[in-house]
Amino acid sequence: MFTGIVQAKVKVSEISDQEQFRRLTLEVPVQLLQNLERGASISVNGTCLTATEFNLQLPLGKVSFDVIDETLVKTNLGDLTVGSLVNFERSLTFGREIGGHLVSGHVHGTAKILAVTLTGANWRVDIELKPEFKNYVLSKGFISIDGISLTVGEVTATSFSLHLIPETLDVTTLGQRVAGDRVNIELDQQTVTIVDTVERVLAAKSL
Repeated sequence: MFTGIVQAKVKVSEISDQEQFRRLTLEVPVQLLQNLERGASISVNGTCLTATEFNLQLPLGKVSFDVIDETLVKTNLGDLTVGSLVNFERSLTFGREIGGHLVSGHVHGTAKILAVTLTGANWRVDIELKPEFKNYVLSKGFISIDGISLTVGEVTATSFSLHLIPETLDVTTLGQRVAGDRVNIELDQQTVTIVDTVERVLAAKSL
């Protein structure tokens, strides 16, 4: 479980294709790897991955993950190359502030950025709204984009918007995103549960 508050944007240092998976290695500030254990869960672009190897060399440590084909296809991790930047967050621990919303790291799918508009120091990002997500993306509701907890702005039949402050652009990879890029989408699980439950109840009553 994660908070959607990205701790750092970090660089992909190595990618190697194995027989049934791809090994992804990141360069990470060593202070973010303190007390890390093999098997720990880490959010990489909003995707929950399992740390398989790591070292704590100064100033940049390294942590590796084995990513299966299904994850590479369903998320944008398959688009990464050496040098790509990704959003990094360690898993939530007791006593840590939840500044965003609870994020599982189970990505529902990807969507394409349609437009990026700069207004003063702030950015507006418009993202395609796929039919399977329509019932769950609500104005002023939560959504996770590449692991970032964000508030939905306007919603149309085919898109939704995000309004980003300079801090978000600086700390996360969204400041480097352009139209046409794919981003990972995780819907707010509370919204999904409520909408699906109401639909089932209404469907049962109509029988």
